Amino acid sequence: MLVLTRKPGERVLIGDDIVITVLESRGDGIRIGIDAPRGLRIQRDEVVRAVAEANQEAEAAAHTDDAEDLIKKSLGL
Repeated sequence: MLVLTRKPGERVLIGDDIVITVLESRGDGIRIGIDAPRGLRIQRDEVVRAVAEANQEAEAAAHTDDAEDLIKKSLGL
C-alpha cells in the first residue's frame, strides 16, 4: 500500500486517466474528489460489504424456505 500525505487542493494521479484530489480536511476525515472514466465503477468499501452480506442472508433465507417447503410436501402438509 502506498501511503501519502496530501494537503487540500493537492492531487494524486493513478495511471493516465484517474485523478484523486483532496478537497478538504474535516476533523477525523477528509473529502476527496475522483475524476475517472465514466465506465469505471467507484464504490465505497462499506457499501459493497453491506450489499454482499445482505445477498448472503437473502440466499440463506431462500434455501431455508426451500427446505421447509420440501419437508412440508414430503409430510403431505
